[in-house]
Amino acid sequence: MITHHDSAPRTEQFGVHLMIDGYAASGPRMTDADALRALLERLPAEMGMHAICAPVVVSVGPNCHKDPGGLSGFVMIAESHISFHTFPARGFVTIDLYTCQCDLDREATIARLMLAFGLHDADIYVQDRGLRYPAVNREMA
Repeated sequence: MITHHDSAPRTEQFGVHLMIDGYAASGPRMTDADALRALLERLPAEMGMHAICAPVVVSVGPNCHKDPGGLSGFVMIAESHISFHTFPARGFVTIDLYTCQCDLDREATIARLMLAFGLHDADIYVQDRGLRYPAVNREMA
């Protein structure tokens, strides 16, 4: 058990980590590198975030029986990152969005990502991050 002393610094939540495991996905959304790159180019601005590098989408060949290959994409944003890994042969995609925006419109973001990947079935996880993030900067010596 962690206890906090009354003199401990004031804290606040740092951000939100949204994870989607999508099932029964198919079609070009899983295999079209150009379309997925375009998604990563426009998604940050649509969500009020700021890309700080060009998105990268690469084709990844089969790695093992469990990983038959697909596309992996990533864009670094000032607020953290957005990434995905598609597995077309399994109809599976993992999507990861981590942001320091605590006021992220979770329902709208989930709907936007479900639509972008053509998902009708998914496991969705939302984890608040940095629950004890210091609310003020420390004095630097």
